[in-house]
Amino acid sequence: MSLEQIVLLALIQGITEFLPISSSGHLSLIDELTGMADQGILMDIAVHAGTLGAVLLYFRHDVLAMTVGGLQIFTGRLTDDGKLALYLVVATIPVIIVGYMLLKSGYAEQLRVIEVVAWANLAFAVLLWVADRVGLTLRRLEHMTWGTAFLIGLSQVLALIPGASRAGTTITAARFLGFERADAARFSMLLSIPTILGATVASLLEIYEAGNLELGIDMAIAALITFGTALIAIHLFLKMMTTTTLLPFVLYRLALGAFLLAWLYL
Repeated sequence: MSLEQIVLLALIQGITEFLPISSSGHLSLIDELTGMADQGILMDIAVHAGTLGAVLLYFRHDVLAMTVGGLQIFTGRLTDDGKLALYLVVATIPVIIVGYMLLKSGYAEQLRVIEVVAWANLAFAVLLWVADRVGLTLRRLEHMTWGTAFLIGLSQVLALIPGASRAGTTITAARFLGFERADAARFSMLLSIPTILGATVASLLEIYEAGNLELGIDMAIAALITFGTALIAIHLFLKMMTTTTLLPFVLYRLALGAFLLAWLYL
């Protein structure tokens, strides 16, 4: 793989993973639109490791607090941090089950086509816009409940469709449930930790069983670039959510979907 492709792949992953514009959708377009060879599962693991490292570092205080709170559960004490950790577990269960079924059935690869990415961007952009317009801003992260966590987790299953966006579906659900934009984005990013970790472990097991686990300098470069880019993207997006709406992302996704459909059919 050329250095140019590594840098492009890492930048796209780092910028798009935590924004409501679909990282998987953008990654699936690289080989389709540029003619570059598919990056392969090892490079996918590298860039996802970079985003995982970025979100863990950015939310290190939250992660530490949730870890301590989670351990305190075993002593019979349930703190707010412990509850948040449990909410993330509850919200992650649906995507693990459905994602595993898709992976084993082979349907996951069949969805990675431009037509699916295009229509998913259009449909979920409209849902994001509606949720942001009609969603009240009554709830903050401390108002999370078992029910709202599970519903947001269910919405994350839709992100298995390339172009739907994991961040987009979870933020859409949170906005429909009345969470403020910044808190919806924050929960979405925290929820990405077990989700990305689970997907990375599953991929590692898959290639380990196939005997293809080879670490190289290309993976290290991709992971580092993704890490740095994702850190900047997280900070800017959270800051943006305190001052503006989600309309810029809606418009971008509508434009991307329309461009892809025109490229396919015209």
